[in-house]
Amino acid sequence: MRIARIELFELALPLVEPFIISGGAVTERRSLIVALHDDEGHVGYGESPPFELPFYSAETLASAIDLTHRVLVPRVAGRAFASPEVVDETLRAEIRGNAFARAGVETAAWDLAAHRAGVGMAQLVAGRLGVAPAASVPCGVALGIPEDRQPETLTRQVYDALQLGYRRVKIKIAPGWDEVAVRAARAGLAGTELPLTVDANGAYRWPEHERALRALDDARLLFIEQPLAPDELVGHVRLGRELRTPVCLDETLESAALARQVMELEGPRVWNVKVHRVGGLAEVTRIYRIAAEYGAELWAGTMPASGIGSQADLAVACLPRCVYPSDLEPSTRWFGRGVDVIKLTMGKDGRMAVPGVSVARLLDAGRFRSAARLLP
Repeated sequence: MRIARIELFELALPLVEPFIISGGAVTERRSLIVALHDDEGHVGYGESPPFELPFYSAETLASAIDLTHRVLVPRVAGRAFASPEVVDETLRAEIRGNAFARAGVETAAWDLAAHRAGVGMAQLVAGRLGVAPAASVPCGVALGIPEDRQPETLTRQVYDALQLGYRRVKIKIAPGWDEVAVRAARAGLAGTELPLTVDANGAYRWPEHERALRALDDARLLFIEQPLAPDELVGHVRLGRELRTPVCLDETLESAALARQVMELEGPRVWNVKVHRVGGLAEVTRIYRIAAEYGAELWAGTMPASGIGSQADLAVACLPRCVYPSDLEPSTRWFGRGVDVIKLTMGKDGRMAVPGVSVARLLDAGRFRSAARLLP
């Protein structure tokens, strides 16, 4: 495929309510959209969704836009590539990190290849791995820290999510908002066996917060996600041996190289795979093969992204090793009705269909034009 033309857009979608994690809050989903055009009328879309401030990753939206415009676009514009994996190699050369920026262009290349083939990204990715993609995936709700920090608010949010059919509940926690949050979530889940998980986004330190983490270990959780800082690889390995509850890696799992180290250290075997955090779908396939070798169990996370970026997440969530419900939620959950540029829906059974077509076949052009600004 020859990339004849590239467009960059800044997409801004207001959230229906603030999404608060241990490191910060978001009130609007702003991201970079990359559109790759070939010279035969096909187009592929990718999303780069880092936050505007570096509380989740070292990258920010501004840095991703700058690197994409100055460095990544010139590398691929006007060139022909045999596959998205070759695009990935081109984007990686002499660039350290900057996974979110690379993922915007790289996932657009996968989508362009999917458009040319008349399939969806899920079919391409599964084909590379020699597996069959599921037709639908189970969805889990991710609930941020309530703005008012009231347990009753979280209880109500969990109860409401239960009525919608979600297959798993995840709540954000932080020191001082952990035991009380779990109790509040359990109150909302009363009378059900729905799995409950917690996500600290690296807010705890060991052994300083040992008491709090021990209390979580007694809370009958499916797993504890990213309790320690991202660079605490050895710390997570040790903590995984201290606790009975499985530890899940998120921010720590930045690449296939890190996944290989986790395996060599016999570390946690539950992994949250975020396409954009690891640099794209080619890297996901490398991580997936290591997970298969190690016996790690996976699920797909989101930032969250718009319906565009979520197509890459769906392409991961439908793979056989993704055995836990993924953080894929209906568009109305984040943006309200009629706002997202691709409408994501969830059935009453808590499952989301995996599209068999590319983003261009799904995109609401009118909504996109009203929400996106073409960058020079």
